[in-house]
Amino acid sequence: MRTLHPSPFDLFDRLEQQLQTAERVPAAEIHETEAMYSIALELPGVDRSSIDVKATDRSLIITAERRSPQADGVTAAAAEGGRRAPLLSEFRYGTWSRSFRFPGGIQREALEAHFRDGLLTVTAPKAQSLTSVSVKVAD
Repeated sequence: MRTLHPSPFDLFDRLEQQLQTAERVPAAEIHETEAMYSIALELPGVDRSSIDVKATDRSLIITAERRSPQADGVTAAAAEGGRRAPLLSEFRYGTWSRSFRFPGGIQREALEAHFRDGLLTVTAPKAQSLTSVSVKVAD
């Protein structure tokens, strides 16, 4: 028999469903020195070739993809070896993107990105000069 009042456990079921479908982005840490900004992102399980770093005058956009083993054919090979699909998987697969906007300009041409042990580190030197325009006021 159904009741008109939801059970308190229904709330937990809905919360679990939301957490399962929620987009997760990697944790980031940003440091600033007088000369540059440094951004570190945790990217465990991400292949280096799927990482894309782009910059504008004052922002940095990082995109990456974590591919599922099924997409790489690992599961099929594992099934042949006797391994089965997981009973529970909380891993998140797919593409995500993060953008960071800086208070000052950056030198796009001097960006450096290094990826090691699941940690992406991007250094963005600060722009040394800001462009300004002087306009003469006419009569």
